Amino acid sequence: MPIRIVRLGTPRSSEEGIRIGTVRRPPRGVPKSEYASRDLYDVWLPEVAPSEVLVKLALSADTEAQWRTFTRRYRAELAKPEKARLLQLLAALSQVTSLSVGCYCADEERCHRSILRELLVAHGASVA
Repeated sequence: MPIRIVRLGTPRSSEEGIRIGTVRRPPRGVPKSEYASRDLYDVWLPEVAPSEVLVKLALSADTEAQWRTFTRRYRAELAKPEKARLLQLLAALSQVTSLSVGCYCADEERCHRSILRELLVAHGASVA
């Protein structure tokens, strides 16, 4: 039952299970009661999203060097014990239940979820 890495707001697949939003901020103008019905997320987990400073860095990264800087700094954030434990929890859950994690970004290659995918695998997650 692997973790699926998804774009929030896209139609859900039947294999996704609980959809976890790994974003810094909830969607604007959407009532909390509609997050799940609009295919955004069931549970919000901003603790594994990049910090506010890193979100700004990622959004302004125009070059590969800038993106590598974001990647290095985001990995450092997620290496902190409290965040690493969350990655371990998600990895363990992927062994026994279906779940998905996601972000709003259109291009996964230029989104923190591409890095999150790698880190979940490194923590032993089964990732689709």
